[in-house]
Formats: sequence, structure tokens, C-alpha cells
Amino acid sequence: MSDEINIRKERRAGRITLTRPKALNALSYDMCLAMEDALDAWAADDSVNLVIVDAEGDKAFCAGGDIQKLYDTGRAGDFAFGRRFWRDEYRLNAKIAEYPKPYIAFMQGFTMGGGVGIACHGSHRIVCDSSQIAMPECGIGLVPDVGGSLLLANAPGRLGEYLGMTGTRMGPGDAIHAGFADHYLPASGWDALKAELIETGDATLIERAASPAPASPLAATQAEVDTLFTAETLPDLLEALESDDTEIAQSTLKKLSRNSPLSLACTLDMIHRLRATPSADIRHALDLEYRFTHRAMEHSDILEGIRAQIIDKDRQPNWQHDPTTLPDTAVSDMLAPLGQDALTFDKEG
Repeated sequence: MSDEINIRKERRAGRITLTRPKALNALSYDMCLAMEDALDAWAADDSVNLVIVDAEGDKAFCAGGDIQKLYDTGRAGDFAFGRRFWRDEYRLNAKIAEYPKPYIAFMQGFTMGGGVGIACHGSHRIVCDSSQIAMPECGIGLVPDVGGSLLLANAPGRLGEYLGMTGTRMGPGDAIHAGFADHYLPASGWDALKAELIETGDATLIERAASPAPASPLAATQAEVDTLFTAETLPDLLEALESDDTEIAQSTLKKLSRNSPLSLACTLDMIHRLRATPSADIRHALDLEYRFTHRAMEHSDILEGIRAQIIDKDRQPNWQHDPTTLPDTAVSDMLAPLGQDALTFDKEG
């Protein structure tokens, strides 16, 4: 146990609780490593039937990664820390997706970015009325990562492009519709369910306890989103939105105008690549994401995005490209194979 995370065994369950509510349970590098060590130990522990991941506080399960150190090291010209952070975080994400025992996440409030990575690849993902799930990385010059690109590629229709490029928040009904969550249960019933899971080690209790999911506003606009996001490239998408005077087209255009053009173009390409690959799994997605993040500190808009949104909070990022002048090679350069620097899933890697 530390000030950031509480890891323990209780009866039939392995328990991981994020304990940084004042920081919206932002995920630090040390928290990632501690989670991985626990999961490794419990995978071979016959006394642990399932894993429960939750967080303190009402505002957030985990609102993202703790990016202050990423910013500080990147600004100082130290790109090794960011590469190591993402490499080790992605290994944890893959481990969660492939975990041999039920992995149960309770996602109250905000679950964004890195929070998606430690919750939404689990086998049982539970939301309540306060749940707000999103992949807002394009707003800070990154791309949807931590395996989020795979979730987006697998979302119904073209919702993946819409959610990944706009960073739109999903309530409980939307999260279930889009494939980021499985079960809805009012928060008032969470403690009782956790107690039963701890006592019995029986994950089938979740489905029995769950309530009918709330309506999904996204599902109601599915046809419109699918039509808007048929474009294959960012310029074509923006042109289609500009020529469409519907409310959803204009609101989408406004959201995209705030985000990094390079990130938007790469996100669109990544989702298309993964969707076009029937065999794509979590490792394919993470490998593709790491191509971007490995290069991010040197070549993307991430440092400027973090400065504008989180450090100075002026909300006036100076992106390096304009959507109309984005070089044709920009996406292929960011997503080219890394050769000997490619992502590995070994701890020693």
C-alpha cells in the first residue's frame, strides 16, 4: 500500500484501489508497475478467483495518466522517460486484456485516457449514473492509446472515429453501446456486490445484480455519425462537415477545430487500419499506438498540447500544422514501424 494505490487480498479476491481522489486518481508510473506486479502474482495464486479494481472518491475512477513528469522530462529533452512509461503502461494494458481470471472494474465519475487502459480491457466493466468515459487525447496532441484505438475500431459503425477524434464523453448507456462497458448498476448497489464477489469469488453474480442500461444518446445518432465519418482522410472529413449544416455536423466540426490536426489524422488512420485487420487484437493496437507515442515528444504536438490545456491552461495551443497544410507524409511518418525500437511485451523489454 502507498499513498497512490492500495493493493491487497481479501478472501477470494485480489483488490486494487486507486487512492488519489484529489488528483482524480491519475495514474502514475509507479502505480502501473505496482498493478502489474500484483496481477502477475495473482495469476498463479489459487486463492485469488477474481480481481476487483476500484477507486476512492466520487469524481473519478481515473481521469488519465499523471502527465506532469512526461511534460517536464520532454521539455528538458529527455525522451527516454516517456518511451519507458508508455512501453510499460502498454504492457500492463495487454496483461489486463489477456488476464486469465475475471478482472472487474467499477468506473464511477471520469474514466479517461489511462483510466480506460486499466478498466475497459477488463472482462467485467461496471458503470453507474455518474460514469463519464472518454478518450480525449487529440486535445493534447496525442492519439487514443492504452489500447483505446482497438475499442474505438470495434465500436458500432463509425462511432470510433467520432469518439476518438472529438473526445466526446460517454455516459453509462453510451459506454455500453460503444463497447467500453458491460453492465450498469447504480452506485448504491456497488458495496453489496463487491462484498459478495469478495466472499464467493463468483463473477457471475455481476450479471444477476446488474440493472437495465440507460438509453444511449449516441445510439440515437448512430446513422448520422456513420454518414458524417465515411471519409478516409482528415481533409475529406473536414470538407464533408463544412458542407453539412446539420447540428451534429457543425458541433463535430467545432470540436475537431480545437484538436491537433496531426493527432486527428493519425487517429483516423489508426482506427481504419485496425478495423480493416480482422485479426487485430490488443497487441496489434498497442504496437501501432506506440509507433506514435515513441516519436511523440520529438515530433508531435503533445508538449504544446499539455502546456495549453494543463500547464498554462490558456486553451490556445499553437499546433505545428494546419488541417489544410498537413503534409501528405505526416501520418505515415508517425506510424511507420519502429524496427529495433518496436514495442515489446516483456518486462525486460
